[in-house]
Amino acid sequence: MDRDLKYIDTLKRKWLTIFLLLYGVFVFLPLLAPLMMQWNFQGIGRAIYFIYSFLCHQLPERSLFLFGPKLMYSLNEIQAVWQQTEDPLILRQFIGNPDMGWKVAWSDRMISMYGGVWLAGLFWGTLRKFNRKISIWIFLLLALPMALDGVSHFISDFSGLAEGFRYTNHWLAVLTRNSFPDSFYAGDALGSFNSWARWLSGLSFGFGFVWWAFPYVSESFVQRAQTGSVNTATLIPD
Repeated sequence: MDRDLKYIDTLKRKWLTIFLLLYGVFVFLPLLAPLMMQWNFQGIGRAIYFIYSFLCHQLPERSLFLFGPKLMYSLNEIQAVWQQTEDPLILRQFIGNPDMGWKVAWSDRMISMYGGVWLAGLFWGTLRKFNRKISIWIFLLLALPMALDGVSHFISDFSGLAEGFRYTNHWLAVLTRNSFPDSFYAGDALGSFNSWARWLSGLSFGFGFVWWAFPYVSESFVQRAQTGSVNTATLIPD
């Protein structure tokens, strides 16, 4: 009984640290894939790509590249060195090369979404005394941008990765009266509308999820510890 009580008390105090460590491995392991390829540990690098391919589309034009001259490459640049195709199943197989650098095993959206949860958890733990629980409706509101962005991309891609309405964003150019450079509207490069939409909507989801869910997790550990203490006290005779 004492051992169980100590275990519960430890979880009450350390659950966030344990989460950040274990979840952090899951979130940041894809960043090791390009590092392993660069250091010529290709077996480890390819294993990371393979494992995370079940969790992410890994399209190269929507992913970051490390150890190369650019952080992101356009679809045309990928096709020039890989294959002249828009088939996602073929494009996702491109992991990079020594000249262009190596692809991170997460797409930019996955980095933003999963990394946003980790970063928000870090902030939440630091600011815990000042935190206020948000309602499920506020969380859903914060998650809505990512849902709209992801669903619209999914629909758009049926018309072709370089032809869909989310690739050209002509609708946005009309709404903004072409106030921004052409590079802002078309494509997925850093600084484009699509890039900003994925990074910001993923962070919005991550912070919303943490501020909604983490208070419940913390309260459950506190209640469990209090219940354990009461149960232990009832076993001690007067």
